Amino acid sequence: MKSKNALSPKVTNTPQEPDVILGKATVKVPVVLAETVVQIDLNPTIKFPEPVLEIKDIKKNLKITQCRLLLPTNKLFISGFVRKNIQYATPKYGTKDSVISSIRSLTIDVPFKAVTEVDYIRKPQFAFGPDSKEFTFFTESKLPDGFSSKEKLLAGDLSQFDQFSGEEFNELPYCQLLSSRFIEYDEALDRKMGRVHDEHGKLIDAPFEEGTFKEIEEKMVVEVKLKVLQKQQLNVDSRKKY
Repeated sequence: MKSKNALSPKVTNTPQEPDVILGKATVKVPVVLAETVVQIDLNPTIKFPEPVLEIKDIKKNLKITQCRLLLPTNKLFISGFVRKNIQYATPKYGTKDSVISSIRSLTIDVPFKAVTEVDYIRKPQFAFGPDSKEFTFFTESKLPDGFSSKEKLLAGDLSQFDQFSGEEFNELPYCQLLSSRFIEYDEALDRKMGRVHDEHGKLIDAPFEEGTFKEIEEKMVVEVKLKVLQKQQLNVDSRKKY
C-alpha cells in the first residue's frame, strides 16, 4: 500500500484583539541590570586515548553552571565548562606512500571559573534587614537579709530576653545567556615527523612527513555575552491604541 503525502492542510484563522487593562498600574517585571561580554581565557592540556594522525574537526558548546551577582557589590561570579567534541584520524596501517586511518571522536568538558565587575544600566534593588536591638524592662524586687527592709533592688529584668529584629527578602538577580564565541589554537606536544603509530601503539610505515601524537596544548579565548536581570516593580500607563 502506497503511503500518502503527509502534508498539513492549510486552515484559516481569525485575529483577536488582546484584552488589555487600561489606565495606570504597577507591574513586577524582569529589569535589565547589566548587559556585558565576559572574556575567559583557557589553557588546558588534552590527552587522547590513542595515537592521532590529524584532527579533523572540533565542535564546542558553552555550558554555564553558575552565574551569580553578589549583592550589594557589582561582582559577577561565573562558572561552567566548554563541551568539546574532537574528531580525529587514528592510523590503522600504512605504506611509504599512504596511511589508512579510522575516524574517532573524543568528548571532554573543559571547566572554568571567573569573577568580573559589571557596569550597571540600572542598579539592583537591595535592602538590609533592620539592626538587631535589645531592650529590657525595669523591675523592683526585695533585697535579701542584711539590707534595710525599706530598700528594694532596682534593676533590669534578667528573667526575660527582649529584642527587636527582622528580615528583608530581596529578589535574587539572575542571568540570561545571549551568545558565545570561541577563538582557539591547538598544538601537538609530542609529534615527531616520520614516526607514525597505529591504534595499538605499534610503529608502522608512512610517508616521511607524517607523524602521530597523543597530547595537545590548547589556548582558547571564550567570549560570553549575557544579561543580568532582576524582578522589580514599575509604574506603567496603559492606553488604548486607536
